[in-house]
Amino acid sequence: MSPLVEVRDLRIKARTDAGRDVEIIRGVSFDIAEGEIVALIGESGSGKTTIALNLMGYTRPGCRVTGGAVRFGGEDMVALGERRRAEKRGSQVSYVPQSAAAAFNPAHRIMDQVVEVTRIHRSMPAAEARRRAVELFRALALPEPETIGDRFPHQVSGGQLQRLSAAMALIGGPRLVIFDEPTTALDVTTQVEVLRAFKSVMRQGGVAGVYVSHDLAVVAQIADRIIVLRHGEVQEEGTTQDILERARHPYTRELLAAFRPSATVRAPEPEPEAAAPTPLLAVRDIVAGYGEPGPDGAPKIRVLDQVGLELHRGRNLGIIGESGCGKSTLARVIAGILPAASGEIVFDGKPLARDLRRRSREELRDLQIVFQFADTSLNPSKSIEEILARPLVFYHGMGGRERAARIDALLDMVRLPRALRHRRPGELSGGQKQRVNLARALAADAKLILCDEITSALDTVVAAAIIELLKELQRELRLSYLFISHDLTTVRAVCDEVVVMYKGRKLEQLRPGGEPTQPYSRLLFSSVPQLRTGWLDGLEQDPELLRAFARR
Repeated sequence: MSPLVEVRDLRIKARTDAGRDVEIIRGVSFDIAEGEIVALIGESGSGKTTIALNLMGYTRPGCRVTGGAVRFGGEDMVALGERRRAEKRGSQVSYVPQSAAAAFNPAHRIMDQVVEVTRIHRSMPAAEARRRAVELFRALALPEPETIGDRFPHQVSGGQLQRLSAAMALIGGPRLVIFDEPTTALDVTTQVEVLRAFKSVMRQGGVAGVYVSHDLAVVAQIADRIIVLRHGEVQEEGTTQDILERARHPYTRELLAAFRPSATVRAPEPEPEAAAPTPLLAVRDIVAGYGEPGPDGAPKIRVLDQVGLELHRGRNLGIIGESGCGKSTLARVIAGILPAASGEIVFDGKPLARDLRRRSREELRDLQIVFQFADTSLNPSKSIEEILARPLVFYHGMGGRERAARIDALLDMVRLPRALRHRRPGELSGGQKQRVNLARALAADAKLILCDEITSALDTVVAAAIIELLKELQRELRLSYLFISHDLTTVRAVCDEVVVMYKGRKLEQLRPGGEPTQPYSRLLFSSVPQLRTGWLDGLEQDPELLRAFARR
């Protein structure tokens, strides 16, 4: 029996801004059988999404297929005319994007958008399409399946919207579904629900799948086979269990090692000052949020409610919790970007003004923040040299040769070539941009750096390198970090203590290896995918906890 998908010696070129043609997919070949789920894994820029989209006959702007074949059901998608390819999209092969929010029109009801593909292809009557949609909503474990389609996209949670985008992809009865990092933006409790729903529906319908991801633990739960990509080439291919347990290629082993941060990154040894009675940072009874304050002075939308924590010099404190629990808001409050409505922030024994505009230059210098998205944190019109020069001038009044030498030292510190100083952010990779963000914080000679989800947008290998860099810098400069993340594995490996937050409140504070005592904390830690096949199938969670805390 012929495979459903046959990719043979696929080659794709892209044109750079300078007008040069670069081969980004280099002779890739693989098969996908009927009902089989194949994962494409690799770091950013490895060609995962480019290959996956080409299975639909779609090539990104600026790219073109220069060789090979992509046969779907015996037909070459590369050679087909655009009209014939359009007939196949949505009906025989469909796509679930990373950002479900971007896939839905906010002005239209969910049901109308889910059934739209059946109307375009005239594959079934409207009433039948709606019945089929409700069946999919139920199979995907969505709440109130009979009525959820009447809502608008903004009226459902992120996890629900991701499952609804899967319903949109499945309603036409496709033979192949492409999942492009569909759980990357979800917190772990929601991710477990979504993965279970995807897996159940795909298995029941005998639908083949391509799962694009850099998260090996997620891939281990859903894929039958893994194809490892790097620089547009296949490095290794095998069953999921073989790749996880008997990887042969050095790059695959590097990916596996990067996923286990405890093997390469260790919590720091306490500095003598760690036992000092005066903490470097003390946050006491913070209330903060958005909107006009009410009669009691509290904000209309309260995000943080009586939050308190302490961090000692030379130590790292992790803040974890699901999306919307207040982690990033807490970082913004500590930095003074969002002034608290009430409560106290004490830094190095001295009270800090709630609003950064009322803080001294020295106070601003001592406490720096590195944001999640390097793309939006760096001015695209400025060179790296200009970006790093600004804090040197503002905080230290540096100029001339002294400033140039310090910029060289900062680039060395974050392991970036000095030649990059003349480039702009758009010419750097995601990992390089995040290193520039770190260098900018280091330029101030900070005592504390707030790291707000700084590795969440990076692939596993690059994220591991950033974490290792943070540890090296801490050893050299005796820094302290407040590390905000939804990656519990990394947080527990890096931080001396971990604070668990839920709905704007601090639930508990744990040391690495410490067992959580609160029900939500237990649910959160039990939902972290493990790097082994069968973990999801064997996962047993208290149904009462799921009902109480799962963001459905």
